[in-house]
Amino acid sequence: MGLVSAKDMLQKARKEGYAVGQFNINNLEWTKAILLTAQECNSPVILGVSEGAGKYMCGFKTVASMVSAMIDDLGITVPVALHLDHGTFEGSYKCIEAGFSSIMFDGSHYAIDENVAKTKELVAVCEQKGISLEAEVGGIGGEEDGVVSAGECADPAECKMISELGVTMLAAGIGNIHGKYPANWAGLSFDTLSAIAEAVGSDMPLVLHGGTGIPEDQVKKAISMGVSKVNVNTECQLVFAEATRKYIEEGKDLQGKGFDPRKLLAPGTEAIKAIVKEKMEMFGSVNKA
Repeated sequence: MGLVSAKDMLQKARKEGYAVGQFNINNLEWTKAILLTAQECNSPVILGVSEGAGKYMCGFKTVASMVSAMIDDLGITVPVALHLDHGTFEGSYKCIEAGFSSIMFDGSHYAIDENVAKTKELVAVCEQKGISLEAEVGGIGGEEDGVVSAGECADPAECKMISELGVTMLAAGIGNIHGKYPANWAGLSFDTLSAIAEAVGSDMPLVLHGGTGIPEDQVKKAISMGVSKVNVNTECQLVFAEATRKYIEEGKDLQGKGFDPRKLLAPGTEAIKAIVKEKMEMFGSVNKA
């Protein structure tokens, strides 16, 4: 099938009341695990790539080539979008050139007028190329690639302005944060989410960033209120690290050829598959391909 825009999968999710998971990739093992799980679950999937991860994997062209080849070689038939996560204005153009099928331009740190102007320019380019575009209003808390935010809630009026530019999906801060949630986290602001959903209308898929650690009941409530895409990254990293640590602490890397990276990285890869399947079931995207 090859890479597709996220537009159709998210509009279907918005209409039918479930969410598509965006799972960030960091290397070949991550990508393979997520694609195989999506195929097994018959679920659409979005592969997220931050600018830092893209640089780590040699560049956006390498990432796009790897994902496209893997879809062919693994016989993946479910819809797969390759998506820039929290992209800069310049990074968005680089990913469009490299062959990504979806872009997130994070203009949330700009004044609203500049966010609108830059998003509007990218909308025109993405429409021409058939690429889906995610915009953001209100910062997502925590840190990602050096962008730090306290997790402020988005202004529904600003969300409406951005949504009317022709974006595919909208990420809006509702008290969510990247990384692990602190013990004193107040939870998602459903009042804000309700106001945003009302402002942008029922056709606009909303995006929930910082999906790691949000209680299942809050995730499901957010989906019922218009969230059609949930981002997960930290949780995959945590289970991968935990499984790899266990393998080494048990001395399995010292047994036979247990040091072979194909064996050393296998438990972590299986752990990613398990968490991705769990999330797809939670989000309701199983058998929605």
